[in-house]
Amino acid sequence: MDFIFIRDLRLEAWVGIYGHEKLAPQLIEFDLEMALPGDAVFRTHKFADTIDYASVVARIGEILKAERFGLVETLAARIAALLIDEFRSPKVRVSVIKLGVLREAKRVGVTIERSRD
Repeated sequence: MDFIFIRDLRLEAWVGIYGHEKLAPQLIEFDLEMALPGDAVFRTHKFADTIDYASVVARIGEILKAERFGLVETLAARIAALLIDEFRSPKVRVSVIKLGVLREAKRVGVTIERSRD
């Protein structure tokens, strides 16, 4: 299986359960891996046969502006569903990372894997 990836994507999101997290959006980091919908792109060299990562980033940005999330797990599941449903990826790995929320750690977060099946 072949993957497209986006690393260290940083976008603002409303995520968190604590009062101070509900006052303003936070800078969240994403790492995404999306399996290609097939291997046609290697034969056709056509853009339509792959995943447009700029469109992925734009759609995630739209979701983050429109929705609020209590947990990073919920946010990761929402992004995974987007990648599978709208971008036809048969398998995805999504990491959602909060930056600087613990004094003892630079990053905390979650990584989930989802498949179409």
